[in-house]
Amino acid sequence: MAVNSNTKLTIIATKGTLDWGYPPFILASTAAALGKDVSIFFTFYGLRLLLKDTSSLKVSPIGNPDMPMKMPMGPDWFRAIDWAPKIPNIVWQIPGIETFATTMMKKTIKNTGVAPLEELRDLCQEAEVKFLACQMTVDLFGFDHKQFIDGIEFVGAASYFEESNDSTCTQSLYM
Repeated sequence: MAVNSNTKLTIIATKGTLDWGYPPFILASTAAALGKDVSIFFTFYGLRLLLKDTSSLKVSPIGNPDMPMKMPMGPDWFRAIDWAPKIPNIVWQIPGIETFATTMMKKTIKNTGVAPLEELRDLCQEAEVKFLACQMTVDLFGFDHKQFIDGIEFVGAASYFEESNDSTCTQSLYM
């Protein structure tokens, strides 16, 4: 599908939360649509983005201090309030708060018409984005290849460097 074979984008996905799953898939699908040859190297927590079952992916407000916190429901004046600066960091450590934040994020995603993460992942695969899963991390965390979606390659770090280095114009993004 790549129109211009000397233009390549490689992305390293290291984060596996719901909110951090969007950037690599959005950038990869857009770059592929623009004719770039795209690959994503999934390592450490980023491997969770390749699991068949992504229902356990959550949003972690404690790790995202600049994340806006707007309510996806209620009257317009209420939805416009950014609650993040009004809530002390200690609140994010209360049990169940990640589940609440995840529920609110999923509702916001749905309300704004943003595609679900799995749909963006499928779109990338349809656009022939290469999904490279770090075999060392698979082993480290005790994953089984059967837990992952079809169409991915299990490779080592050296394979990523080979993948990202075989073009005259390579851009690498680290997420």
